[in-house]
Amino acid sequence: MTRPLEGIRIADFTVHAAGPFCTHMLSQLGAECIKIETALRPDIFRKPHAVYGRAGPATFDQVASNKLSVRLNLKHPDGVALAKQLVAVSDVAAESFRAGVMERLGLGYDALREVREDIVMVSVSSSGQTGPDSHFAGYAPLFGAWGGLGYLSGYRDGPPVEMRHVMDHSVGMNAALATVAALHKRRRTGRGSHVDVAAREVASSLVGDALAAASAGAAPERMGNDDPQRAPHGLYPTAEADRWLSLAVGTDAAWHRLAALMGQPGLGRDPRFSTAADRVANRAEVDAAVTGWSRTQQPETAAASLQRAGIPAHLSWRASDIVADPHMRVRGAIVDVTETDGATRAAVGFPARFSGSDQPGMTRGTPELGEHEAYVFGDLLGLAQARIRDLIAERAIY
Repeated sequence: MTRPLEGIRIADFTVHAAGPFCTHMLSQLGAECIKIETALRPDIFRKPHAVYGRAGPATFDQVASNKLSVRLNLKHPDGVALAKQLVAVSDVAAESFRAGVMERLGLGYDALREVREDIVMVSVSSSGQTGPDSHFAGYAPLFGAWGGLGYLSGYRDGPPVEMRHVMDHSVGMNAALATVAALHKRRRTGRGSHVDVAAREVASSLVGDALAAASAGAAPERMGNDDPQRAPHGLYPTAEADRWLSLAVGTDAAWHRLAALMGQPGLGRDPRFSTAADRVANRAEVDAAVTGWSRTQQPETAAASLQRAGIPAHLSWRASDIVADPHMRVRGAIVDVTETDGATRAAVGFPARFSGSDQPGMTRGTPELGEHEAYVFGDLLGLAQARIRDLIAERAIY
C-alpha cells in the first residue's frame, strides 16, 4: 500500500498545535515527517501533565503521532548546520515561530534556499511574515478573537466565546492545503515557494458572510445556536442529563412532521408558526414547545425517530461516543496506533478517503524525544557514530 505523498520529506520545526497539525496531516498522507526538537526547550505540548484522565500529554499525541523525532540545539552553530543538512535532503521545511525567529537562527527562507534551491518553506504565525502586526505573538483563542470569529460566537446576552483548539486545527489544515499546492507548483515549474499562513486570516476566512454584511453596513451579532432563517434550530435537552439533541427544521413540511411526532399536530396549523418567518419571529414559543417534548425523550430514541421523519437531527456527541462509533471505525476515521512502549491507543485518522490502495493513515504512535536519531543522522545524513557522539557531547544534538 502506498499513500498520496509517499516520497515527500518534511523537516518539521513547528511547535505547539497549529503548525504541528499541518505536518501531522501531511504525514498521514504519506510524507516522512521529521520533528526537530530540543531538550533545552521542549514543545510545551510534549511536557507531561495530568489531563483527560491520563498522565501523558494527549495534546501532543494529537499532533505528533506518525512523526520521527530528532534533537537539535538551534542555538549551537553545529545544530544549525545539521538542520541545514536535513533541509537539503527534504522537500518541505515547516515552522511556526514568531515572524523573524527563523532568520535570527540562520534558517530563514533565503538561507534554506542556499542549501536546497527548490525548497518549499511553510511559515505559520499569528499575523503573517509581513505587515505592521507581524511581530505579534498569539495562540488559539487570540486567533479567533483577532479574526472576528470569537465575536460572532456565543449568545446575544453573553460575551464572545473563545475559540480554542478548533482554531489551531483550522489553521493547520489550511497550511497543509497550501503546502500541497506549493509542492504541485514545484513539480510543474521546478521552483520552490515560501508559504506564509496567518492564523488570524484563517479565522476571518471562516466568517466571510459576516464580513460581506459588515461591508454593506449591517452589524452581524451573536446568535447562540439560533439560525436567522430557521426555527426550531439548535440544541434541546433530553431525559438524560447533559445529553443534548441537535435538530434543524428548514421547511414548513418538516415543521408539520415534527409537530405530529411531538403529538401536537395543532402546532403545525397554528398561524404563529405557519411559515419559517413566523417561526423565527416567535422563536421563544417554538423553542419552548420543542423543549417541553424533548426533555421527556430518551436521546437515542428521539434522534432515530426524527431521522425517520426526515428531520435533520442527531445527538450532540461526546468524544467517547466518537471513539466507540462503529461507522467511524469502519471508515478509518478512528484508528488504533501502537506507541513506542507497545501500548495501544485510539487516534483520529485523516478525514478523507481515496479510491484504490492509496489510503492515508498512521503507522506509528507518538515518538520519544530523539527516538529516530540513528536513522536521521546516521542513515539519512551519513554521519559516523563517533561524530554523532561528539555532537551529543557538545550539546549540538540535545
